[in-house]
Amino acid sequence: MRAVAWWMGCAAVLLASAPAIAQATSPPSGGAQGDVSVTIYNNDVALVQDVRSLALASGRVRQGFPDVSAAIRAETVSLAVPDATVVEQNFDYDLLSPSSLMEKAVGETITLLRTNPATGAETRERARVLAVNGGVVLEVAGHVEILRDDGLPVRAIFDRVPDALLARPTLTVTLASGHAGTRPATLSYLSRGLGWSADYVALFDDRSGKVDVQGWVTLKNTSGTTFANARTLLVAGDVGGADDGNYTPRPRRRVTTTAGTQSATREQLGDFYLYPLAERTTIADKQTKQVSFLDAKGVTASSGYRFENGWLGSADEPRSAQSVLRFANSGAAGLGDALPAGVVRVYVRDARGEPQFTGENRIDHTPQGSTIALPTGDAFDVKVQPATLSHTRLGNDRWRTAMRYTLTNARSRPVTVELLQSGLDWSDVRVVEDSGKGERRDAGTLAWQVPVPANGSATVTATFDTRY
Repeated sequence: MRAVAWWMGCAAVLLASAPAIAQATSPPSGGAQGDVSVTIYNNDVALVQDVRSLALASGRVRQGFPDVSAAIRAETVSLAVPDATVVEQNFDYDLLSPSSLMEKAVGETITLLRTNPATGAETRERARVLAVNGGVVLEVAGHVEILRDDGLPVRAIFDRVPDALLARPTLTVTLASGHAGTRPATLSYLSRGLGWSADYVALFDDRSGKVDVQGWVTLKNTSGTTFANARTLLVAGDVGGADDGNYTPRPRRRVTTTAGTQSATREQLGDFYLYPLAERTTIADKQTKQVSFLDAKGVTASSGYRFENGWLGSADEPRSAQSVLRFANSGAAGLGDALPAGVVRVYVRDARGEPQFTGENRIDHTPQGSTIALPTGDAFDVKVQPATLSHTRLGNDRWRTAMRYTLTNARSRPVTVELLQSGLDWSDVRVVEDSGKGERRDAGTLAWQVPVPANGSATVTATFDTRY
């Protein structure tokens, strides 16, 4: 029999000398997986396809598939075996560990091996496991003893490994096989614990009006299983699920995008874009892996400022405008690709030519040909102070509000600020006067492009008729 020793001090399991449990699909060494393909989506779901070679007998056969994902969704399993049908399947995930081994030993007799710290002498005695509830309770030589996990040289030695405990997650399938022989089996299932995200590094050169954009895919595996030498395909898009209750709050600085209408040359799956990794890769459990998927040089870009004022309100002090990086992912601009959702981190070279981090923000899935305005932080030298000059009642339900927006620029060069007055869509607003000749972006937003001279200021005034 195999002796299994549980070291209470370091919580390690040692295997001695017993024959291993036979697994028909396991090679003599290494994992049991075959030709693995993994398709990973954005919302904690992945499709695993594993083609293994099975040596099956004729008739009713019980076949194990170790090394499946520990986060498998068992109800999604599909198995295709030539000349064989599936009768029953079970997913066994009660894994061998020091704690599970002791829990399965309740009511059984084990051996305690004690070592005298002073002399090194070892003594053995048999003990029956009474309970494992926050600690191990034993009956030893007619008395009850607690096996303490305090680092003392005591080992618990088990006579055997319980049949219910497995070294790794295993899917067990009962097949009705039409004939004996070796044939391929295609196992497919959905799993949680595999995900990916996109991250972008944008190096902006203000003098040339160009930005270099590099895109990285970050793979994360918390499924409890390593997928070795797998073909990996990433799908950009939010695939619907029956139990999808995730909510991600919107970023504080809102990214605005003018949706593009260009068709990307990238392969699509329905309404989603595909990003295959160029080579097979091993996605190890509890690992984060990064792979480059985009490297665009000299993309046309510009920097600017944006300030948004909520419903006709005043500010006691000037407030910073947002620093905004604008670029397009069109072919003409030099980028020419659909961009999966992710965080864009912006860098600008300083006077010494060293790239310095200036801010970040998140973009949504962006079709090719879109124009992106990415706020990265609050400007130090460009300020805006909105002020309500008057609020006069015109009748029972109408009011007239006069606003003034003062923009200041402490920089040594002129700037243009995109000034937005939002919140105009809920009270039947009409613009009576407007010194800046703003553009009505939508029902709730009036926008001005305001040039502000170097070391100077500019003023915009507007009068609104509202219901409140």
